[in-house]
Amino acid sequence: MKTHRLLAIVVKELRQLRRDRLTFAMIIGIPVMQLMLFGYAINLDVRGLDAAVLDQADTARSREVIDGLGASQVLDLRYHVTTPRAIDALLREGRISVAVVLPRDFETRLERGDRAALQLVVDGSDQVVQAAARQLARFPLPDTAGWTRRVAPIEVVNFYNPERRAPVNTVPGLIGVILTMTLVLFTAIALVRERENGNLEMLIATPVSPWELTLGKVLPFVAIGLVQVSVVLLLGKGLFAVPVRGSLGELYLAALVFILASLALGIFLSTLARSQFQAMQLAFFTFLPQIMLSGFMFPYAGMPRPAQWLAELLPLTHFLRLVRGIMLRDAGLADLWPSLAALGVFTGLMLGLTVSRLRKRLD
Repeated sequence: MKTHRLLAIVVKELRQLRRDRLTFAMIIGIPVMQLMLFGYAINLDVRGLDAAVLDQADTARSREVIDGLGASQVLDLRYHVTTPRAIDALLREGRISVAVVLPRDFETRLERGDRAALQLVVDGSDQVVQAAARQLARFPLPDTAGWTRRVAPIEVVNFYNPERRAPVNTVPGLIGVILTMTLVLFTAIALVRERENGNLEMLIATPVSPWELTLGKVLPFVAIGLVQVSVVLLLGKGLFAVPVRGSLGELYLAALVFILASLALGIFLSTLARSQFQAMQLAFFTFLPQIMLSGFMFPYAGMPRPAQWLAELLPLTHFLRLVRGIMLRDAGLADLWPSLAALGVFTGLMLGLTVSRLRKRLD
């Protein structure tokens, strides 16, 4: 083996890599993004869960307990309500994850120790919230250190998933993850493949407008996405008894909007890539922050504010709120309209950027 020949090949590959700016950027960008996500954005300690307080006792000790829970930083006591119905509405709409309920006889329960003195009503559709509730259940209440009865001072009431089964939490989220991984990748390579095979030249020679070409590439994959949603729902119901408590029609409508958002993102990526390999790289580059920051794997509430702002720009974050709200909390699209509107805005923005880049000519 001639060393100078080997060296010549190495130099040639390095020069080619230097000319391939996108691949070179991925070499630097992917480890930097992973380091930032895992080192800065991902925090397994749950903090700042949106919460409501129903203080029916309204005594000095009840206010002391509320102040103590707020000081724990696990809860962000954003709402003070006066009726249990208000708690139900806030939970269903996804505006809170936890409600702290202090009954009228709070003082009496503290003295007798025969019943739980405080209730934590939690959104059981999120495993992270369940874990935080178990942590809060150990919060020390005043005058309970000497309790000898087998009654916990704090009772955790688990809404929407009383059995605390993991599939109830994970299966709805998997719908979004599967759609993201498949549809973005499919469409990311769509135009690139056409360009590499020479088929794009024939499309360019036709009177098809950029909007028609973009939508024509997106729409065939809509049926694929709906089939995937149906498969996951059927398997989730048949194998894991995951309920669909809300409207099935509204669930499919929310899935359709998310499918369009994912396809719009994928086809936008295809306008940035010059090869199918680059398209796959770009698709992977978008997978990681969506899965990490959306709340599917790690607690959204534990992320720093900048990471949460970034998560709000990602379609998977909003779809998880929609699918969990409809399937598990019996919420309607009217309750979850901010997430639906965010997906619509994202889709329109991606399609607009795609059309602006897509010209009826080859690069």
